[in-house]
Amino acid sequence: MEMETTISLLDIRPIIPELTLICVGLILILLDLIVKKKEIVAVVGIAGTLVALFGTYKLYGFYEPQVAFGGMFVLDGYANFFKLIFFLNIILTICISMKYMKIEKASFGEYYSLLMFSTTGMMIMASAADLIVLYLGLELMALSTYILVGLMRKKPRSNEAAIKYFFLGAFSSAFLLYGISLTYGLTGTTSLSGIAESLNALNIIGSPITYLGLIFMIVAFGFKIALVPFHMWAPDVYEGAPTSITAFMSVGPKAAGFAVLGRVLFDAFPAMQGQWASILIPMAVLTMAAGSIIALAQTNIKRMLAYSSIAHAGYMLLGIIAGTHEGLTSMVNYLMIYLFMNIGAFAIVIMLRREGFQGEDLEDYMGLSKSHPLASFLMLIFMFSLAGIPPTAGFIGKFYVFMEVINAGYVYLAIIAVVFSVISAFFYLRIVMYMYMKDPKQEVTLTTSPTMSIALAITAMMILIFGIFPSILLNLVRYSILG
Repeated sequence: MEMETTISLLDIRPIIPELTLICVGLILILLDLIVKKKEIVAVVGIAGTLVALFGTYKLYGFYEPQVAFGGMFVLDGYANFFKLIFFLNIILTICISMKYMKIEKASFGEYYSLLMFSTTGMMIMASAADLIVLYLGLELMALSTYILVGLMRKKPRSNEAAIKYFFLGAFSSAFLLYGISLTYGLTGTTSLSGIAESLNALNIIGSPITYLGLIFMIVAFGFKIALVPFHMWAPDVYEGAPTSITAFMSVGPKAAGFAVLGRVLFDAFPAMQGQWASILIPMAVLTMAAGSIIALAQTNIKRMLAYSSIAHAGYMLLGIIAGTHEGLTSMVNYLMIYLFMNIGAFAIVIMLRREGFQGEDLEDYMGLSKSHPLASFLMLIFMFSLAGIPPTAGFIGKFYVFMEVINAGYVYLAIIAVVFSVISAFFYLRIVMYMYMKDPKQEVTLTTSPTMSIALAITAMMILIFGIFPSILLNLVRYSILG
């Protein structure tokens, strides 16, 4: 008997935002060939993203979860909140890219369209209720990001970063496929809820093969979110990629990785919480340790921020280790805060970039407050937030995650996290010290643009607003995830 699968209009409706971004990406490639003023391409990109954002919230909001394609694609508050992070990420990235792309003499149409395709992949990952759909989204995101990293074709550093990222990314995809095949072989389904039911019904929770499949999947996601010991690509790729792409990558793929990690562990393997927590705890401790300690030795600010992002992945992982929906909420809350502080920090790095001057060394920031007090003050806000110093949002993000870990009974993990948080404050505050307490070695001129100013204003304002009024963001996250 042949099974007939039909896709109805009701199936298409939940994926309208993803289809919108794909169409915008294709339009941008054509527009690049037609228009002389390349800023128009970027403006159309932002407008298209806002249309997709409007589609996501106007059509569905945070209400009843919707499923499509036979339950393989789910639209719920969890997916919607991650999509909000992806939309903000792409809009802020385009804002900080416009002048930078001119300096780097890069191809505009390809660049902006690949941002759209990569974000579409992340959105599919966030809504995946099936391992096959999850893999499709992950590959769309990853392949677009590999090309973006190697966009500066004439720069050996960019080529090296893209090749390293591609090979290690291919390994992680292979691990994921192994994990999916083992899980499918045991349970006979790739649906996340179906896997949870089969594990209980067949009583194979204690099976070594189930454990192996789970380990393979955690390894694959560990690569995507740069957890130790799968972090080795991050510093080289962050340093070699165009700075605007480094900013985009440090938030988008990381958030997408956490979205699927949370969904897979909580929806497919809830009965194995003890097993996956025992794998994630040492990974979280090693990630916080490596990120905080190795960053102390860095003199290149992009490499330093790469190790910083590794450490932050360790803090975010604590929310998942807690194993509760409140813990998951704390992780999502942290990701939203991380978006603003990280994009803001990279925006300042981009402002120092000009013809013949990279602006990536720590020494380039010496005495910056004397010549550019406003830029220095904004960098101070971003560094304070990354270090977790009140009254910035970074403090609230860490506090809420640590609190959930303590509530779940892992007091020692919270103490370890606080210790590494104190260590990491050193390298963030070192930049502040260079800007305010040292004399400039050379005259630094900033490359500014109206869109860059808008992005910096938004990021700095959000960090202060969420730091002083944390309940605004916390209530929104709780409402979307806990319902």
